Amino acid sequence: MRVADFHFDLPESLIARHPLAERRASRLLQLDGPTGALRHGQFTDVLEQLRPGDLMVFNDTRVIPARLFGQKASGGKLEVLVERVLDQYRVLAHVRSSKSPKPGSQILIDGGAEAEMVARHDALFELRFAEPVLPLLERVGHMPLPPYIDRPDDEADRERYQTVYAQKAGAVAAPTAGLHFDDELLAAIRAKGVETAFVTLHVGAGTFQPVRVERIEDHHMHSEWLEVGQGVVDAVAACRARGGRVVAVGTTSVRSLETAARDGELKPFSGDTDIFIYPGRPFHVVDALVTNFHLPESTLLMLVSAFAGYPETMAAYREAVAQGYRFFSYGDAMFITRNPAARGPEV
Repeated sequence: MRVADFHFDLPESLIARHPLAERRASRLLQLDGPTGALRHGQFTDVLEQLRPGDLMVFNDTRVIPARLFGQKASGGKLEVLVERVLDQYRVLAHVRSSKSPKPGSQILIDGGAEAEMVARHDALFELRFAEPVLPLLERVGHMPLPPYIDRPDDEADRERYQTVYAQKAGAVAAPTAGLHFDDELLAAIRAKGVETAFVTLHVGAGTFQPVRVERIEDHHMHSEWLEVGQGVVDAVAACRARGGRVVAVGTTSVRSLETAARDGELKPFSGDTDIFIYPGRPFHVVDALVTNFHLPESTLLMLVSAFAGYPETMAAYREAVAQGYRFFSYGDAMFITRNPAARGPEV
């Protein structure tokens, strides 16, 4: 399969650079995978798609203010984007500067903080801060808005680039399908008899990296840390026993569940995943998916195509563009039922 098969033309005007006034105000394009049928509506129509006995699985990761600005001790300006918190004082980070800092060099962070460059690990830099990392980031860090939101972050992003159920700090990008849910909608979902469960996957900046190979099969995914607990495994088993469907909220929830079920059986899992789901790869757990619209030629669009079928997915995207849906993190959403006969691009 070729990466170019997953290209589509997207007008700049459809990239959502700001959130709507209300989380639930987004539109919802509903795609029935088995038939390819499309239905337009509002995000609150997700309630109509859900049935009593279903299980919704959310990713409860919390986005940290992972972007820092500062300078080297020599005076050169730089930007730090934390990729992963290693312990109380150390992180792995991307560092943008005219000249890369060397091991042992000091970094002065705007707002009053210091770090030492300890070592380089391929494209990432290991930094050690002089004070605990997470409180430091809360004090002087900026929300790490995706590269296609080409504006500085503002105070509103601290709340809106975060799900209302975010619990476990560690992501540097939001699990964006969850941004549409507010407390009132979550209460209505539970009142309908739909169960909920939470996995954790700390989304990394690699989620925005372009696929730089021609053949999909040659691509290697970046690693992200996740946890699927025994409670989630039990909830899925109970859902299956009562005839309900497992509805994943976001591709990160899909990747979490399918990582924990890689051998065909869902088991508790904690650790790194580099799972890459593209057309032809099986799904062992997820029956339906809530997800935003994804970048052209991205691994996330490939995952959706594996779930709904390539022709059905690309047709839905063409319709979304034609109907003026808002794209990417702050954009609109889809509700997709899995296509058991999903096909990839024609050879």
